[in-house]
Amino acid sequence: MLTRFQKIFAVLLLLIPFSGFSQSVVQTVRGEVLDNQTKSPLTGAVVVLTDSIRINSMVDDAGNFRLTGVPIGRHNIKISMLGYRERLIPVVVSAGKEVVLTVEMEQMYIEGEEVVIEADKTKPNNEMTTVSSRPFSIDETQRYAGSLGDPARMAANFAGVQGNNDSRNDIVIRGNSPVGVLWRLNGIDIPNPNHFGSFGSTGGPVSILNNNVLSNSDFMTGAFPAEYGNALAGVFDLRMRNGNNEKHEFMGQLGFNGFEAGAEGPLTRKKRSSYLVNYRYSSLDLFSKMGIDFGTGSAIPKYQDVSFKFNMPTEKRGVFSVFGIGGRSYVEFLDSQRDTTKTYYKTHMGAGGISHAYNFGTSAYGKLTIAASYTDVDARQDSVTYSNGAITPYYGNFFQQLKLNANYMLTKKFSTRNTLKSGVFADRIDYSLEDSVLRYGSIFHKLRDSEGTTWLLRGFSQWQHKFSERLTLNSGVYYQQLTLNNSIAVEPRMGLRWEMTEKQSLSIASGMHSQMQTIFMYFSQTRLPDGSYIQTNRDLDFSKSIHTVIAYDYNFIKDSRLKLELYHQHLYNIPIVKTFPAYSGLNEGADFNNPSIDSLETGGTGRNYGAEITVEKFFSKGYYYLVTASLFDSKYKGYDKVERNTVFNGNYTLNVLAGKEFQLGKKGKNVLAVNLKGTWAGGKRYVPIDFQASAVAGEAVYQYDHAFEKRYSDYFRTDIKVAFTRNGKRITQQWAIDCSNITDHKNVFIETYNPASNSMNTQYQMGLFIIPMYRITF
Repeated sequence: MLTRFQKIFAVLLLLIPFSGFSQSVVQTVRGEVLDNQTKSPLTGAVVVLTDSIRINSMVDDAGNFRLTGVPIGRHNIKISMLGYRERLIPVVVSAGKEVVLTVEMEQMYIEGEEVVIEADKTKPNNEMTTVSSRPFSIDETQRYAGSLGDPARMAANFAGVQGNNDSRNDIVIRGNSPVGVLWRLNGIDIPNPNHFGSFGSTGGPVSILNNNVLSNSDFMTGAFPAEYGNALAGVFDLRMRNGNNEKHEFMGQLGFNGFEAGAEGPLTRKKRSSYLVNYRYSSLDLFSKMGIDFGTGSAIPKYQDVSFKFNMPTEKRGVFSVFGIGGRSYVEFLDSQRDTTKTYYKTHMGAGGISHAYNFGTSAYGKLTIAASYTDVDARQDSVTYSNGAITPYYGNFFQQLKLNANYMLTKKFSTRNTLKSGVFADRIDYSLEDSVLRYGSIFHKLRDSEGTTWLLRGFSQWQHKFSERLTLNSGVYYQQLTLNNSIAVEPRMGLRWEMTEKQSLSIASGMHSQMQTIFMYFSQTRLPDGSYIQTNRDLDFSKSIHTVIAYDYNFIKDSRLKLELYHQHLYNIPIVKTFPAYSGLNEGADFNNPSIDSLETGGTGRNYGAEITVEKFFSKGYYYLVTASLFDSKYKGYDKVERNTVFNGNYTLNVLAGKEFQLGKKGKNVLAVNLKGTWAGGKRYVPIDFQASAVAGEAVYQYDHAFEKRYSDYFRTDIKVAFTRNGKRITQQWAIDCSNITDHKNVFIETYNPASNSMNTQYQMGLFIIPMYRITF
């Protein structure tokens, strides 16, 4: 009988066209070069292929360049212009797709001198970021073993991040709850971009975000600039790329995330407008429809999603864009530990908008975006009686949120020394929240039953001042107001970066950050003796945090760097409750639950501090490596003022990644890539069981006075990814095998109480798991 892997591999074999070629294959590399703040074209900039100076181009009046006859394979593109810092851009040139770049360059304070900054590859896309930021490319999301094309799983390899849950892509940043992560796409804040994600969370089993449509983006882990708000932990600032505006190109892919099909090309070549569309469908669901059984029974995850962007530049009226992502998912299953409980889970998510970007001469740039986002979760748990097949509803919820957003950002460069960026956001939030649970055997208790509208109003202004070419100040202020209860926050931010030498820099940043509570927390209600309900959480204030970070960067050899960061975070205004003294809102976001705790008050505190180190060699000469280590401590105080570990306090994380490419035959034609990853992290903390009291009660009785004192055993996992890429004349194919947890190490997922034996049942995370992938572009 065929194994699960053999079944998938047999399908992949059907996709392989056995055709060859012998002539040299070349491709076109083109794009635009812009000022990184005003987005104005940099006419006259010189673009050179570093390993062949005969292939070069000069940027035209519209900011465009073109390199033709570029051999397939990896190259570096150097862009230089008098008065600007030189850029060195690594590119992967393939037969099936043109390389289209948008390069943004930073103007120097001292005009007339060119300065080469060797730390260029670590510089974030947001020019006003000072510390704790890591730019990442889509090549990295595809390359790293175990990332599965998911930006969140890829980011779990960076310093300060703990991702030790195989079933979901939630990331813990410096001991903070995953709820504190902000997802931003093309300038708008979006809801949880994951299939099967719980309402108000930021993670899930499968990402809706498709790395095939993303451009280079930023990931931030603390002390972020003033333009980012309503977040305590970190920021994903993602950008969708534009489609090819000169030729139609197509992509097909089969892998962990599903069957995918993508297309891009010009809407009108004369006006240089373009489209980009990608659609994905659940692999297991499609295989099930084909009659192929992978042993999941009725618990087949069904999902599909779409991503799109239409880019329409005009000659004098700026650039218009229409973009969006959306997905739907559904699954039903019997609980593996309590086979009398059946769960139904359905989610929808969508976000999209229209933007207009306009250059006011060469010194100012404005962007208006009007957007909408929607998310819902429809969940139900039923008790099943096998003797007669009766189904008794136990719990159900239906949460909806529609957000309408308008924002405008304006950047003004007063000189090479001073730049001001300001913006305003207005979010109208429409909500409908309904859930109930069966209590006392026959009475349904309404946990929430509310619908209405509120507004979240925000604004920021941030200023960059260059005292010299080596000393830069980034300062700003952020404002936030929630009309539901008139909560207000005013948050100063500041960062200073000193480039001591061409290879070393020292930075410090500090700032205040706040976040509204998850929307359903405001509407938890208490049942009174007369059967009526009252809402006790509507006046909850924002949770707040003060971040301070010191960073040191050293580019000790070419294409390599060492980075050290020390940080401290003081958290306050955290939800706590008198009737549950050990409770803190800092521990929310670890699972699929929607907590319903009434009578909350924002009197809790917490603190996170730690040290991080990154040693990294960027991909060059056919190989790369990345080593990140984090030591941290995460504490909180509940209503009883006792300091405890947070549930996310794993204390340490170590990631080691490396990869090597082997050229088989003519350079670039056939490439074999081997990528390795190892992760060692502290286990998740838990609340112990009082076995004596549990035996008497017939159900779990927890010892909350010892909450989170102990951890599960350490998390350890090793992954390997092997990929073979073949370039034909006009087609590129890739076959890959991603093997997760190759040692089959048993990492504890959760321990649940078994009343029959008065003992704990241990559930483990994913064992050895082999995921094949096939991709074709043409």
